[in-house]
Amino acid sequence: MNKIFTPLLSLLLTFWISESAQAQSWEVYNTKIQLQSRLIYDDIDILSETVRVGKVGDELSLLSNDLSPAVSLEGTEIYQYLSPWILVKGPNGIGAFHEYGQKVLPLEYEKIDTYFSFLLASKGNEYWLFQKGHNKTTYLGELDEAKITNTGLIIVRKGDEYSLPLSINPDKTFELLSDNEGEFVLAKEASGYGLINREGDYVMDPIIETLQHTHSNFFYGFNQDQYLLIEGNDIKSNIRYNSFHKITFENDIMLEYIHGKLRRVMEDDGILLDDVGMTAVNKIGKDLYNVHFRDEKIGLLGKKGWLVQPMLDVEEIEFGTEGLFPAKSKGAFGYVNSAGTWIIEPQYAEATMFAENIAAYRTTQNWGLISPSGEQISEATWEEIKPFYKGLAIAKTNGKYFLLNTFGAVLNSEGFDNIYRTTDGYFMVEKSGKSGLLDSEANEVIPAEFENLRRERKNFVIVQKDGFTGVINEAGDIIIPLAYEEVLVDWANDQIFTKNNYTPTVIKIVVESNKKNKKGA
Repeated sequence: MNKIFTPLLSLLLTFWISESAQAQSWEVYNTKIQLQSRLIYDDIDILSETVRVGKVGDELSLLSNDLSPAVSLEGTEIYQYLSPWILVKGPNGIGAFHEYGQKVLPLEYEKIDTYFSFLLASKGNEYWLFQKGHNKTTYLGELDEAKITNTGLIIVRKGDEYSLPLSINPDKTFELLSDNEGEFVLAKEASGYGLINREGDYVMDPIIETLQHTHSNFFYGFNQDQYLLIEGNDIKSNIRYNSFHKITFENDIMLEYIHGKLRRVMEDDGILLDDVGMTAVNKIGKDLYNVHFRDEKIGLLGKKGWLVQPMLDVEEIEFGTEGLFPAKSKGAFGYVNSAGTWIIEPQYAEATMFAENIAAYRTTQNWGLISPSGEQISEATWEEIKPFYKGLAIAKTNGKYFLLNTFGAVLNSEGFDNIYRTTDGYFMVEKSGKSGLLDSEANEVIPAEFENLRRERKNFVIVQKDGFTGVINEAGDIIIPLAYEEVLVDWANDQIFTKNNYTPTVIKIVVESNKKNKKGA
């Protein structure tokens, strides 16, 4: 022993011994707020109804049903969870575990892409494939690119050659393999373009001169002087439309020209509109088109035909609801019906769709409200008005947000910094950095005095105040005291987790010179 620790100099020595000075404690309750157990973890992650992960220090563990450590996940943080795969990050890279606890990839990869039945991992330009059914990892080699399609095919590229390593012919090469939002891969060989299904089989032989994807399982092509509209099929793809006349596909608009004149607006598998005298088509939204004619009429075309019949004295027609469509004429907006008749004459700088028989209009800078007959409900005094829903709208003026009823009356006299609708019709409000809650009729349920607020369900609101978290009901009564660092809820398993600082067991040892040790706790 060092000489400094002599009886003369060490009349009293005190040692503090603890399990972990940084550990956290968790209390687990059922949803009736009955204490079930206490746990020692720094963090708990609820990944799904059956997958929970606990962390102590730099150690992650998959937890059993009784929330005790069951499987070490080896890494220091959860990188991503995509059922059934848990991706874990460690000092040397990313690895993967099955949610049942099986380690399937060591923690050494830079990137891992997931599919239900396999994983694609990479380091630099080297790739590996783990297949769940075979329970093994295969080295794919050094590649320029590898990706998983949305149907579970793997496309790899090395130089100018593509291949499908999971197909029945993994060594076959292609000039191009391109996936899309649909279920079929676009393939190109020297003989032409074709389509491949999720099993890697051709459902359209590679004989088409040009082919490109349009939407869903539809494709636009050209072959032997014919333009083709093709629909993918798991057994054999179908040519749904063919024409010797020119069909163009640009800016998501497909048009057919006969003898050089625009004649048809096409959809993915055929003719949407066949009419003479068309001069131009503008797409204004999904399956929505403004169609222009030589006689200066404009109509609004939808998926099932005319939404607004072609009409004169209009510059554009927008999508509408409740039988009225915002339309612009000579720089001003009004509303037309489906027959192309003005119901509200053009007089606004801007106009919105109707919702619950109310629309917003803008004059110069500000917004007001009108009825379907054009009657003014409120003057244009608002900077912003959001659409009505269940009788209420959120509006903004002077930087503050308010709730309006269908008469245009303000329901909260004092404005908020922000108002958000919840999925069940309540309103989250913010004021001076604090959060509160209003009910579906704009009545204050919880005052704006909390740093954070989350309404899990009726009469169960997780709140944070002065750095502490707890649970209150909508009357403001405390369900779980605001005394915790964190509150997690697992409704599927009827469990509530509360996190608090852990006060470890301490043993104090007092050593006095020339006397026996005295121990106390």
